[in-house]
Amino acid sequence: MGETALMTKHDNKRIGMVLLLAAALALAGLISALPSASAQQGAGFTLESVASGFTRPLYVTHAGDGSGRLFVVEQGGIIWILQDGQRLETPFLDVTDRVSPEARSGGYSERGLLGLAFHPNYAENGVFFINYTDLNGTSITSRFTVSADDPNVADATSEQQLLVVEQPFANHNGGHLAFGPDGYLYVALGDGGSAGDPQNNAQNLSTLLGSILRLDVDVDEGYGIPEDNPFANDESARGEIWAWGLRNPWRFSFDRETGDLYIADVGQNEWEEVNFQPADSPGGENYGWRPYEGSQIYSGEQPASEPVMPIAEYSHSGTGGCSITGGYVYRGSAVPSLVGVYLYGDWCTGTIWSATPGEGGTWNAQVAMESGRNISSFGEDEAGELYVVDYEGEILRFAPAAG
Repeated sequence: MGETALMTKHDNKRIGMVLLLAAALALAGLISALPSASAQQGAGFTLESVASGFTRPLYVTHAGDGSGRLFVVEQGGIIWILQDGQRLETPFLDVTDRVSPEARSGGYSERGLLGLAFHPNYAENGVFFINYTDLNGTSITSRFTVSADDPNVADATSEQQLLVVEQPFANHNGGHLAFGPDGYLYVALGDGGSAGDPQNNAQNLSTLLGSILRLDVDVDEGYGIPEDNPFANDESARGEIWAWGLRNPWRFSFDRETGDLYIADVGQNEWEEVNFQPADSPGGENYGWRPYEGSQIYSGEQPASEPVMPIAEYSHSGTGGCSITGGYVYRGSAVPSLVGVYLYGDWCTGTIWSATPGEGGTWNAQVAMESGRNISSFGEDEAGELYVVDYEGEILRFAPAAG
């Protein structure tokens, strides 16, 4: 989510205009009306409700420990556990006293509890990581452990802050966390906010802003920089950086089968994009912001290095969309027709898109469903089944279409 996402009064007004336009076009017979909750069906799949009643949920994930639990992240600072479709009464973690107050106020904000990732050996070590903006708006990535006597409650006193990044503005905080197939922790940071990247952070390797970082967290204290990070030995650059030239990479994911990395980067005025990094990449890709917005020229400046163009993009004017939400390559078993398909969505319209590789390095992207949801995130469970997080409070699962 960027300034074009869930977070400003200006965008709230634009969302309303988009919905009014969609309704008008539907009446004219030009497009279909947004589906109701009971009619959310795409080609060969549907969305079924798993749980509801959450307050501004932003993410859902699993612990990889064989428990079958899902963990739901609320922007205000609480992580809940879903066990067999039921929310446990006690939160897994409550850090509401540490996150930015505007994230708890109920108004629009890009701050709050933004990311959660469990250590690959969580079943043995009980270690997990969160990303949040603190009371001063600073981005914090911290390490926690589960409590010693209850696997459903974290030890809130175990926090160790690993990464502290000051934010010049209130938006574009990024915040997504994920472990790669290499066992390193990847951290997304936006360009610092405002509009148009006024400090040109995304093209500046001496700052962490506008990048995805790759960190070794299996060290005694803090974090280490992997020796094979692309800028690990470059004194003019931050060694933590794995990929750069990003505006607000709100959600990224690794294909659990191939290891390929997909990065959805929220656009500025017109273009939303999906960036791709193959599993065998040595890192260091510059994805082009702010000289480029998607594949289109934005500032007209010369990029700091040759930019890598997106594999998929869509325009605001052409779709009514406003803010991309990155998803996953589906690797579950419930919907065979989706296996190997990368699924992503738009916050404003609820459109869910599918992308698959074509011939000669091209990609084929098309609308898979009009969900009518405020898609704040996608998520996976341990079996590879895919979920949609509706910012209005519901978690839904991809399921085979009836009949």
